[in-house]
Amino acid sequence: MARKSSPPEGQETVDAPEAQAYRFEPAQIEDLLLNSEILGGELVPQGSNYTFAVRMAAENFQFWGIYKPANGERPLWDFPYGTLHFRERCSFLVSHHLGWHLVPPTVIREGPHGEGSMQLCVPYDGKSNYFTLRAEECPELVLLAAFDIMVNNTDRKGGHCFKSEDGRVWGIDHGLTFHAEPKLRTVIWDYAGVSLPEAQLNDVKKLETSLRDSDSSLRREMDELLEPDEVDIFLERVVRFRKNPCLPTPEEYRRLHWRFE
Repeated sequence: MARKSSPPEGQETVDAPEAQAYRFEPAQIEDLLLNSEILGGELVPQGSNYTFAVRMAAENFQFWGIYKPANGERPLWDFPYGTLHFRERCSFLVSHHLGWHLVPPTVIREGPHGEGSMQLCVPYDGKSNYFTLRAEECPELVLLAAFDIMVNNTDRKGGHCFKSEDGRVWGIDHGLTFHAEPKLRTVIWDYAGVSLPEAQLNDVKKLETSLRDSDSSLRREMDELLEPDEVDIFLERVVRFRKNPCLPTPEEYRRLHWRFE
């Protein structure tokens, strides 16, 4: 997406991956996303829900965020209306808690169209996707597949993961996650039978420990944003994957996402 706006006099523009990977810690970026002024934005034409790329102003620089207002969500028969932005936030929390950093920092805040999720915009060349990453044999794809299994992602299209300009692999668009019923839909099946490396399995064990602790910050926030059964069954999926950390094969045709782009 073209970025044509220029910062006001005295401000510098900071590209999103630079802000995330080189200048700030995730907690600092969350604070920027929560408190920076929204200067304006443009509607992202792709997608079934309203999504805006917004220019945000911090104290001495500007950056881009992806704003998804709850009021712009299209009603779905299987997900409660007005909850997709909560699921975006929870996906970031899980990725961050695992230490895998696959999901850009994401917060819940008020915007021009009401409450919604605000995610750090990570620029890339527009050509990178799952299939180019697969051709490059990116090891992060195994982690992304494991992540999708645990969060029950029903919307992993090929374009929902990419490599940013700084060489990091990211996953985006996690509004359709954490359903209590099995709904995994993904294009990532090339790693079926691959086991999660021991180091990352330890990360899953730590995630399980935090989810079992009702006083942990992760469990408290997920309890606030999701339904009780969704959190409980999420924990069950984490435990099941921890006990058998092998990426599964598609059980039926519906496990294959019908859109590959």
